[in-house]
Amino acid sequence: MSFDLEKSKCDQASELLKELEIDAWLVWVRETSQISDPVLELISGGDVVWQSAFLFTREGEKSAIVGNFDSDGVKAQGLFDQVIPYTKGIKDELVRLLEKYNPSKIAINYSTNDVAADGLTVGMHMILKDYLKETPYVDRLISAENLVQKLRGRKSAEELARVKKAVAITEEIFKAAEGFVKPGMTEIEIYNLFHQEMDKHGVTSAWNDDHNPAVDAGPTKQFGHAGPIENKTKLGHLLHFDFGVRHKGYCSDIQRMFFFGQEKDIPEQVKTAFETVRDAIVAASEFIRPGALGYEVDAIARDFVQAAGYEEYQHALGHQIGRHAHDGGGLLGPQWERYADTVKQPVEVGNLFTLELYVTTENYGQMSLEEDIVVTRTGCEFLSHPQNKIICIN
Repeated sequence: MSFDLEKSKCDQASELLKELEIDAWLVWVRETSQISDPVLELISGGDVVWQSAFLFTREGEKSAIVGNFDSDGVKAQGLFDQVIPYTKGIKDELVRLLEKYNPSKIAINYSTNDVAADGLTVGMHMILKDYLKETPYVDRLISAENLVQKLRGRKSAEELARVKKAVAITEEIFKAAEGFVKPGMTEIEIYNLFHQEMDKHGVTSAWNDDHNPAVDAGPTKQFGHAGPIENKTKLGHLLHFDFGVRHKGYCSDIQRMFFFGQEKDIPEQVKTAFETVRDAIVAASEFIRPGALGYEVDAIARDFVQAAGYEEYQHALGHQIGRHAHDGGGLLGPQWERYADTVKQPVEVGNLFTLELYVTTENYGQMSLEEDIVVTRTGCEFLSHPQNKIICIN
């Protein structure tokens, strides 16, 4: 098994420590098959059982202190310069390692803004402070939020390649759906056919299976994080999908709209709604660039929708994708309480975002699209092929 991707992220972590002027980063975990720190999947190739410390320094040194039965597995990954096993307790080895480097700032994984940077449990935080209470290091602990967000958000070439493949497979399955979706089918029947296609492609769900894909038929179905029901598709109705796959650990997240009937039969209010959503996404894509703040990008699309006479959509315009469909880090969203400071962060090169929004029609329900993009030095590129017109099922 290759751990090249994890090695590149470990090296990236050391570079980020230099950039952020942090002396050390401590990932402090236990029993990770039950409760895992979200960053562990980036910098380690497996789980650990006993209390474990993964220490990265700004000089580029990487050390792991793990239980004696975990040590061979961690060594085999080849990610750490030294793997220190222990039997009776980790405290003394941890203190010795910190004394060796004597860091003045030690970043640990807690955050009030970002769940992906908040992997340190309360109990483990208490244990860490107890182990360090007679050392100067207990007062040198700081949040690793900024570090973790940049580590997750600045995608490597391999990470980007995996997401691109996930997006391509998602689009292939959507294309297949144009052939198997028929009027009179239930949402559950359509959902099951999507999962057959996923099995053919050897991919899994980008989020919980029970509502991936979301299949929303007709004008009365409320979009959201809920599974399919015995609701039937009908001629003259819309069909909405929210669908993503996980390929080699990396995710896509795309929404598409179908209409049952010929293009000439699409009602004017449906056409207008589709064009508004599509063009709002285009406007945001043309604005986004490195350095733009998340709420600034969101405002472009939000203002566009409201100027067209629709109510504002009740969510952020975009979230980051990667290891997860919602991958943490900065958001493209409004300055609402629920988003805290995540929408005040600048967009960076290598960030992968969704651009998604909906409007509500008078008689045909909601109209919603979602595309995936990568931020470049000059703006962005679409990873998905944007839906430019409603897909008609004759």
